[in-house]
Amino acid sequence: MQKRQEGAATPPLTRLRALADAPYLLMLLPGLFWAGNSIVARSIAGDVPPIGLAFWRWTAAAILVAPLAWPHLRRDMPLMLKSWPRMLLLATLGIAIFNTLLYLGAQSTTALNLVMLQTIMPIMVVVASFLIFGETVTGRQAAGIAASLAGALVLVSHGDPAVLTHLDFNRGDLWMLAAIVSYAAYTALLRLRPAVHGLSFAFATFAIGAVLLLPVYIGETLLAKPMPVTATSVLAIAYVALFASILAYLAYNRVVELLGANTAGLTVHLVPVFGVILAVLLLGETLHVHHGLGIALIAAGLWLATRKPASA
Repeated sequence: MQKRQEGAATPPLTRLRALADAPYLLMLLPGLFWAGNSIVARSIAGDVPPIGLAFWRWTAAAILVAPLAWPHLRRDMPLMLKSWPRMLLLATLGIAIFNTLLYLGAQSTTALNLVMLQTIMPIMVVVASFLIFGETVTGRQAAGIAASLAGALVLVSHGDPAVLTHLDFNRGDLWMLAAIVSYAAYTALLRLRPAVHGLSFAFATFAIGAVLLLPVYIGETLLAKPMPVTATSVLAIAYVALFASILAYLAYNRVVELLGANTAGLTVHLVPVFGVILAVLLLGETLHVHHGLGIALIAAGLWLATRKPASA
């Protein structure tokens, strides 16, 4: 009877451990949750100030993850403090800068441009990995990146190449490009993170990011627009804190750990895929041929880039 009770308590933990070692499943989560992040950012532009959204996103995420991270923090804190320059750099690039610039960009550009510009993220990750570490890509990875990029462009252009030539780029797009450079560097540099538990790393970077944003948030509140306390702002913060922050970052960081930065960067190409799926399921939009073609190309690209070469 005792053995049966012990056995009944282990399956959930076993399933979580299995998921943590399944990068191909984990790759789906950031694309899904970041697709929602772009939609939320654009839909509340003008109503919720961008710095306020970023600050409360990471503050809430740190608070929510703290109880789960605490048992590991007591063990990992000395190593993270010893590695504080790396922790500060990673939190600055991936937490404080990236999403703040994305939210600033969402104030003056379209959701299409936000998604379209993110499709160059995997290429920027490859460039960052080469410039920082001298890492090159294999022919198979290059083919996967090319196919995945082609699929993403098919989706955002609705199958019409003329759409890409008529995109109206503005200041918001420059903010988004700067955000992409920052996150590409973060992805490449993740290999330098201390060897600590994922929850410890997530809490520490979320908290550091929030602290870095605090003076900017105070300035925005005093000189521009304070954060309104409305149902819209609360729900937006809840979504970006739980889904686009905690779950997406834990999954993304783990994929980088398991598959490397260049392959993990391809998860960004899933953002337009899930954007299409969410539009069909939630907004009643219709699937077209170009949707199927784009998704098929992205799936082929991910398969090429992530499959293991046949053993000799």
